[in-house]
Amino acid sequence: MSKIGVFGAGTWGIALARMLAGSDNEVTVWSAHQETVDRLKLTRRQKNLPNVVLPESLAYTTDAEETCRDKDIILVVVPSIYVRETTRKLAPFVNKNQIIVDAAKGIEAGTLMTMSEIINQEIERVHGTSICPVVTLSGPTHAEEVAAELPSTIVAASQDEASAKRVQDIFTSEYMRVYTNSDIKGVEICGSLKNVIALASGISAGLGYGDNARAALITRGMVEIERLGSKLGCHKDTFYGLAGIGDLIVTATSHHSRNNRCGYYIGQGYSVEDAIKQVGMVVEGINTISAAITLSQNLAVDMPIVRGVDQIVNHGADPSEIVRKLMNRDRKSELPKPLFDLNYERIEAPRSATLTPSSRVVMVQGDFDLPDFRTINFLRRSRMLGDYLLAVLYSDEYQAVCGREKSVLSLPERRELLRSIVYVDEVVTVSSPEELKEMMKQHHVSLLAIRQGEREEAETDREVVHVPAN
Repeated sequence: MSKIGVFGAGTWGIALARMLAGSDNEVTVWSAHQETVDRLKLTRRQKNLPNVVLPESLAYTTDAEETCRDKDIILVVVPSIYVRETTRKLAPFVNKNQIIVDAAKGIEAGTLMTMSEIINQEIERVHGTSICPVVTLSGPTHAEEVAAELPSTIVAASQDEASAKRVQDIFTSEYMRVYTNSDIKGVEICGSLKNVIALASGISAGLGYGDNARAALITRGMVEIERLGSKLGCHKDTFYGLAGIGDLIVTATSHHSRNNRCGYYIGQGYSVEDAIKQVGMVVEGINTISAAITLSQNLAVDMPIVRGVDQIVNHGADPSEIVRKLMNRDRKSELPKPLFDLNYERIEAPRSATLTPSSRVVMVQGDFDLPDFRTINFLRRSRMLGDYLLAVLYSDEYQAVCGREKSVLSLPERRELLRSIVYVDEVVTVSSPEELKEMMKQHHVSLLAIRQGEREEAETDREVVHVPAN
């Protein structure tokens, strides 16, 4: 059993508190408002979760020190605009044996700091150093479904692996599966910016557009998030995990999503203020827009969807006009560069350029005249089959003996081209079938890779793999 202090009695805070209490943890919930504490004690219900009965074991208080005292975990679940203020209240009472878990999502306007960075800064302000690790909790998790004990998944992100695993253990339940991730910045960027894209998705639906437009917004929105995150040094895989595309999908499509609903009302013609009133809760995407715009400008990142939402929300632009402008932007490829360039960039240096007795040597053979992308892809796939790729190049004499057409490139040119391809560890020239067989013995070739659809040039007792070049 763990002792947990939860700062925040909103929908998400109460849903997590209920889940943690249900796993036999001792949980205390803090609210800044005495009336909220009194209502929770009396009714054992959160106003936005009317059908969910809270366990009697949950304790409630307005005392920050009581919420932190003797706790293993301090969970911060307040709207992003209140994270700094709340952390200042709890900072004097934390110690090095505790873990702070942030479940708020956003980027602070002005400082452009993520929630974990704000928490660390406020802890350092009091203690002179960040005395306890911070773990960010983020993913495709609507409070309503977690409170109803529906299967959900979430990510515990921290550079402190041990703390992330500890949080993983504590927060895992029969209906909550927790993954870890060391890319805390990437997880927080995804958790913040997906709310802006969800606003765009809601606006689109409010205008009467269909699933096609929503799919486009989700897909291209994730491209914008990845562009920005990559400039900030985030890991690419994070964007296509639970905290990235997973959270974006659920936030941009679900009726539970405050941002999606707020966007819908805006698309229907409501003012931003009235749309927020209709939702009746904090809409984090609204708070994140200005920080996202500033970051994109500072880092020279093109984010047309985010920019369009900013024009609608903060500058009164007509939503249908913004959609028209997005649809009429300059035509471009979905890929940032030609396919050949993209694949060439993915080429890695040889894992082991030194031939050893234990090396698994893969041999390829041929003219290698005017190598194209298919040839390079064939070499890449062949290299993956072993530890060392030996490329046997047919000389002009070999071509004549075998009745092959003369190459367009000269032998030195073909040899130099092969050597320049980093998949290839060694290039050897042969002038006859006999030399080819001898070369295989000398280099202890383990496997012969042949392009799919081509025949073997010589009989061999080695393993033969037919490798696709596409």
